[in-house]
Amino acid sequence: MSTAVNQVPIDDFVAELRKFPEAAFDQTEQLRRFLQETPVDSKSLAPYLTWDRQHYTRNLIDKTSLYELMAICWEVGQASSVHNHRDQNCWMAVPIGRLLVDNFHIVHQDLALGKCTIKATETVEMNLSQPCAVDPLEPVHRVVNPREFNQRAVSLHVYSRPFDSCVVYSAEQGTCGEIQLHYTTEYGKPRR
Repeated sequence: MSTAVNQVPIDDFVAELRKFPEAAFDQTEQLRRFLQETPVDSKSLAPYLTWDRQHYTRNLIDKTSLYELMAICWEVGQASSVHNHRDQNCWMAVPIGRLLVDNFHIVHQDLALGKCTIKATETVEMNLSQPCAVDPLEPVHRVVNPREFNQRAVSLHVYSRPFDSCVVYSAEQGTCGEIQLHYTTEYGKPRR
């Protein structure tokens, strides 16, 4: 199946996303299917792509009370921390490159003490034809652009109900804690 013919500009993608009713953001399949059937033309993302050799970048494209949409830019070898999404749903598509999503199960968590036990459960690949939704029952994961893929990647993330903090986990140290989230750019402009 060729998706190149069906690619849409990001502005058209946003216009369609804004038409979804509130209930669509409370379950995962309808929006996952939308991401699969509506791949974004990577050229239209140019105003939202910012790169940093030290850390992936979070670039806000659109935000309403129901969702926030961002482009996350990954240099070769970059990865997120293992994290959750504050009990909100998340959908991811990859219009440029490909990425891995490592999913985890929380065996034990005591946020007040900053202690946890997590174990890896599965790894899935995301690419142009294969978006994914974070499992609301097992939402802890990390995104990785492995060195062996040897290319930059961009992922589009739709988060239901915007949030500005999340919990990060270290399987190796058995620790967890809350961090604040920030945008690198907002609507194509550097954040000051």
